[in-house]
Amino acid sequence: MNLEQIKHTVEFLKLKGILEPEIGIVLGTGLGNLATKIETNLVIDYEDIPNFPVSTVEMHKGKLIYGKIGGKQVLAMQGRFHYYEGYSMEETVFPIRVMKLLGITSLLISNAAGAINLAYKKGDLMLIKDHVNLFPANPLLGQNEPELGTRFPDMSEPYSLQLNDYLRTTAQEKEITLREGVYVTAQGPMLETPAEYRMLKIVGGDAVGMSTVPEVIAANHIGLRCCAVSVLTDECDPDNLKPVDIAEIIEVASKAELKLTDLFVGLIEKI
Repeated sequence: MNLEQIKHTVEFLKLKGILEPEIGIVLGTGLGNLATKIETNLVIDYEDIPNFPVSTVEMHKGKLIYGKIGGKQVLAMQGRFHYYEGYSMEETVFPIRVMKLLGITSLLISNAAGAINLAYKKGDLMLIKDHVNLFPANPLLGQNEPELGTRFPDMSEPYSLQLNDYLRTTAQEKEITLREGVYVTAQGPMLETPAEYRMLKIVGGDAVGMSTVPEVIAANHIGLRCCAVSVLTDECDPDNLKPVDIAEIIEVASKAELKLTDLFVGLIEKI
C-alpha cells in the first residue's frame, strides 16, 4: 500500500469526524475491554474504511473507535491484522501509519502471548522492554517513503523509556503486578514445539506471540513513541508441555484484561 492510499484513508476518516487524536491504541486477542472505557464519539467497521484490511480472526472485532479516555482523544483498533492471516507486512502496519498521519503522538499496544520465562504465570501482565524479531518479512522492505520515515530507522529504543516508566508507576499505584521482559515474535499461526520453546529461551525470550513487532517497527520508522504490554495466557514449559486450548487462552485474556484496562487508563492520564 502506497502513501497515496494512506492519505486517502486519512482524508476519509477526517471527513467522518476523526480529528486530531492524541493516542493510538491496538487491542490484541481477547483484549477489547478497554473499549468500554472510551467516551465514544464514533465507531467504524474496518470493512467500511477504504484501503483497510479486514480482521479475519474471530476474537478480533474489527472496529475503529474514536473518543476520549481521561480527557485525552484516543483512536483504538479493536482487533489487529496478522501476517499469518495472509496479509503482507505493509498491510499489517497500514493502520499505524494512518493513525500517525491523523495526528497521534503515542501508540499503546497490547497482545496475548505465551510465557517462556517459567517464573511468569498465565494471567500475568508483562511490560515489553525489548523484542527479538523472527518474522521472515519486514514492513520496511521495498522503496522507502521519506514522508513516512528514514530509510534506516534507529531501533536503540524501540519502546519508549518514558512510557514504560509511566506504566511502572501506574502499576505500583494500582497494585498491579507488572512483569518485564523480552517479547519474541514468530510467524504462526501454529504454536511452538518443545524444541522451539527451548530455542526461544536461548535467544533471550520471556514471552512469545505472533504480532506487535511489525507495528513497533512501523511506529519507530514514522516517529511514534510506543509501548506494549503482553497478557500471558499460557505457560510454555518444554519439559511439561500440554496441548493449548484456544478457548482457555481467550478466557485467561478476558480475566486479565481488567488489569490491563486499569493500567492503560492510568497511563493515558499521565501522557
